[in-house]
Amino acid sequence: MSLPVAAQEALEAFTACSGWEQRARLLMQWGERLEPLSDAERIDENRVHGCESLVWLVAERRDGRLHFRAGSDARLLRGLLAVLLVRVEGLPRAELASVDLVDWFEQLGLQRQLSPSRSNGLNAVLQRMRELAES
Repeated sequence: MSLPVAAQEALEAFTACSGWEQRARLLMQWGERLEPLSDAERIDENRVHGCESLVWLVAERRDGRLHFRAGSDARLLRGLLAVLLVRVEGLPRAELASVDLVDWFEQLGLQRQLSPSRSNGLNAVLQRMRELAES
């Protein structure tokens, strides 16, 4: 499975970092790239349950593919969401179903820094993406 262009860029940027401090800074910068969600989108219907922090996920179908946008009240989580979004952007449903979250964050050098609750939250986001892709 080939990576979307932005995911390849993320992979190159994160693997070029020499340590966690650089990766954390880069993660914050990626979080700032997220397109802000409107108040109308920050509703319970779009909320991903299973995250300790507030996380919203919005999907729209364009050209037969799903495009996701996400937001969170937690700064580090916004960065993690940003790198997750570039990984799944424009994937067909079958490829979305086979995305390995642990593998992706390991490739980025971020897996060890994910607490169990953050990992569970990101898995909840990915699961919600898959549900939206099926509907």
